[in-house]
Amino acid sequence: MSELVNGTQAIDRASALLIHILESSTPPLLSELSRTHEIPKSTTSRMLSALERQGLVRRDRNGAFIAGDVLTHFARSQNHDSVLVARMHPVLEKLALSTGETANLAVASNGEMKLIDQVDSHYLLGATNWVGKRIPYHASALGKVLLAYAAATIPLGKLEKLTSKTITSRPRLLTELESVRKKGYAIIIDELEEGLVAVAAPIREDDGRVVGAISISGPSPRLTQRDLAKIGEVIIYEIHSLQLNHEGKIGAA
Repeated sequence: MSELVNGTQAIDRASALLIHILESSTPPLLSELSRTHEIPKSTTSRMLSALERQGLVRRDRNGAFIAGDVLTHFARSQNHDSVLVARMHPVLEKLALSTGETANLAVASNGEMKLIDQVDSHYLLGATNWVGKRIPYHASALGKVLLAYAAATIPLGKLEKLTSKTITSRPRLLTELESVRKKGYAIIIDELEEGLVAVAAPIREDDGRVVGAISISGPSPRLTQRDLAKIGEVIIYEIHSLQLNHEGKIGAA
């Protein structure tokens, strides 16, 4: 029991040090952290070293402590996502209104596809909230776009088979991605779920780099392959129009 109490106390103290560092307007030195939290310097040093090894804090050129690379990378990615959502939400709304179907926005994040915004279909059938759900790249239109334009890489290992139409052959998937690059959009038919179809197109930075994708999805009885192709062109047009209005800086913070 004493080991558990000591471990909990150590975590509490380390957490307090980390919060102090993150909330300080001026990077604190070891001596200040030790004095403020009434922890011996040697103990404070060991705790900070542990946080430093995990990338949670680092020292500046004066030896003071600031946020580490793990936290700064996370903060940048979250800010980027929020900027992308703010800029692209009007496009999602316009596409959902014009098609009557569900519009989604996705980005690649830490080896997984992350859906960060959605505008729902006008219909009850097909109105699924995809935000926060784990969706394999190879089985979705959004994922195929991110793979095709190198915003993500094909996962190692066996590709998951979700339906009888899911592409699980790597050579076949590579051929599919080449087709996506030629057309400028990706289509799925029954590959993620039976009866679900979707089309997606890329969102680019001003330097041409793809940073996300927008899709329209719905049930196959309402959307034919010809419909999806037409919608794909519309998505491309709407994204391009917004980029022109924002001087091409879709992903800029």
